[in-house]
Amino acid sequence: MSEPKTPNPKPKTTGNPPAAGVDFLRSTLTAPRTAAETALRPLAFSDFAGQPKTVERLKVMVGAAKRRGEALNHILFSGPPGLGKTTLAFILGAEMGRNVRVTSGPVIEKAGDLAGLLTNLEEGDILFIDEIHRIPKTVEEYLYAAMEDYRLDIMIDQGPNARSVRLSLPKFTLVGATTRAGLLTAPLRSRFTLQTRLDYYDALTLLAIVRRSCRLLQVEIDDDGAREIAARARGTPRIANNLIYFIRDYAQEKASGRITKPVAAAALELLEIDVRGLDEMDKRILRVMAEHYGGGPVGMTTIAVAVGEEADTLEEVHEPFLIMEGYLQRTPQGRMLTARGYQAVGFKSAGGAQGSLL
Repeated sequence: MSEPKTPNPKPKTTGNPPAAGVDFLRSTLTAPRTAAETALRPLAFSDFAGQPKTVERLKVMVGAAKRRGEALNHILFSGPPGLGKTTLAFILGAEMGRNVRVTSGPVIEKAGDLAGLLTNLEEGDILFIDEIHRIPKTVEEYLYAAMEDYRLDIMIDQGPNARSVRLSLPKFTLVGATTRAGLLTAPLRSRFTLQTRLDYYDALTLLAIVRRSCRLLQVEIDDDGAREIAARARGTPRIANNLIYFIRDYAQEKASGRITKPVAAAALELLEIDVRGLDEMDKRILRVMAEHYGGGPVGMTTIAVAVGEEADTLEEVHEPFLIMEGYLQRTPQGRMLTARGYQAVGFKSAGGAQGSLL
């Protein structure tokens, strides 16, 4: 199988420089994957930990497609970043014995970009589009016929000389990934045979992932050190793997090179990631809501201005974890702090003296 092509997107920038822990978390979830991380990526269902329902659905589709000798039907993965959407796309390619071509929604700016991608595919190949909800609507409309009828109608020239050219496409599989499923249009969503959501990982599954990654990286780690990393990885394998890289460096510089619980705890403290997995930006969000907005309800755009971060980053990186862990809740009026959210930043919850320090 030939090497998949990967784009080199420009990193997002914001006006205010973040704290060390904030910068680490954001880069962990948005930076292009390194060669070391690619080496950790499983290429078979048997090596993939977690997401049992999604994996079982994919196994059924792969098995049936291989029996028929056909391409897979189109698949949509949704969920927070770092949970394995890209990894599962590569596993599908490996299981089917097909090439995986990788791109992202913002890269496809016009119909010609899409045509170039699709016409270079071979029969049964997989086209993986990350952040598919960010494809321009004018380009998205060309995808409809490509997904259903495997054809592409391109308009050439303008005015009286305009004409349509129909391109026949090989039967391919489109695998889309999105962190914002609600932004997908109904016509595009309905063309995916399987729509499945990836959820955060539990501590035991993350522990297995940490042990596997350390084994592949030849990093010496004890059970307590592995548990410490898994507990602070926010239920996200990508964060767990990147924490391992940093803690490995810390252990080599500050300790004997072996990762133990005290070594892992000290390294994570340096990254400003506490025992609950909360980083400095998480606490800043909770603190601003408690101090300035009485715990809410308050809109995410307002919170973003107050903490000096982009609203999209807060919604995609921070908010899902805070909601899952019970620090925030979403209401029709806006975001509200829970009692646990107040406690995380040392405030009393609403009911007594709301927003007062403990």
